[in-house]
Amino acid sequence: MNIELHNELPTDFEELKKAANRTSNWRERLSAVEALGEHGDQQSVHILKRLMTNDTVYAIQETAYRKLKLLGEDVQLPPRKKGDLIKGVGKILLRIKKSLPEGHTYEAFKEKLQKMRSDVYDTYEGDKGSDFDQWLESTWSGLLTNK
Repeated sequence: MNIELHNELPTDFEELKKAANRTSNWRERLSAVEALGEHGDQQSVHILKRLMTNDTVYAIQETAYRKLKLLGEDVQLPPRKKGDLIKGVGKILLRIKKSLPEGHTYEAFKEKLQKMRSDVYDTYEGDKGSDFDQWLESTWSGLLTNK
């Protein structure tokens, strides 16, 4: 079932546009994709195409793709990105680990990552889902600091 394309913007378009651009909150981006996909105006379609192609969280890319297909757009789902979702993430995580006192806990590391690099935290939390904590703790324990 295709949804008709509309020319007029949704009344909450500016809020949805801001939410779609919020790099440190994948849940808000996902919610914006869901809402924008209900409208079908050209600006909403443009944002959905950008998120489908460029978002770092694959669930957002997939949702944007599904919404665009429902709107009758001829789009292809991009392949899931392999390797680091954010360039240099290993160095970023190592820098955060080195900034903490020796013998710090995983929880302290996780908290500092969330405060210092919410974009990194958010991207990997959105990508890993329920496996996020296991992945982050494993990555943290594998970082060699050699202070």
